[in-house]
Amino acid sequence: MRTVLLRLTFWAALLGLGTAASVSADSPKGIVIDAEKKSVSIEAKIAPRKLEHLKGEIYPIEVIACWPHPKGKKAHETVLTIDVLPSEVHKAIEAIGLKPGKPVRGGEVPATGPDVQIFIVTADGKKLSADKFLLDPRTKKPFPKTVKFRFTGSVLSQPDPNKPEKTYGADLSGTLIAIYPVTDETVIQSTLTMKEEKYLKLEVNSEVLPKEGTAVRLVIEPAK
Repeated sequence: MRTVLLRLTFWAALLGLGTAASVSADSPKGIVIDAEKKSVSIEAKIAPRKLEHLKGEIYPIEVIACWPHPKGKKAHETVLTIDVLPSEVHKAIEAIGLKPGKPVRGGEVPATGPDVQIFIVTADGKKLSADKFLLDPRTKKPFPKTVKFRFTGSVLSQPDPNKPEKTYGADLSGTLIAIYPVTDETVIQSTLTMKEEKYLKLEVNSEVLPKEGTAVRLVIEPAK
């Protein structure tokens, strides 16, 4: 227990997450819950943009965070890789007082749920929102500040079509935050729809993000 508390105190000091007393020692490995500041912080790494099995082809960014290859279904189009269960992040977000809405897949109607803010926090304390670390590579325009992210929760999925058992879908895909509704097996979705996906192709802003493989923190908070 002492080791866990020391580790949580370290991350609380690094990220300004509040006092050690407000940081939950019951958080799963890789996740820090700050009840006082209503903040969830997740260990992450800057994802590679080229994967060997894709022979160097680079796909537009469609998700913010997911499991790395080969477990993560969206590992070829993500900003960050994580090594936690999406369902554990879902529980952590509920622990700071939010209730999930409903994800969507496809279509032109945004997902529902409480709005959240997401940030990448670097080791030197820089706090980067999506409009800072994402851009349109053709126009160099930043990701629109008007786009919101919502805590939707994941659909339940049936891993084996021959068995009735269902599981938290995002724990199968490994997707935590989706930009477009290309999947409803995720915990958070933006308010963008497939209509916007047709003309808004995204890339990471390598001028502000640390190099690939660098450890960072992904922070989720209720929108202010």
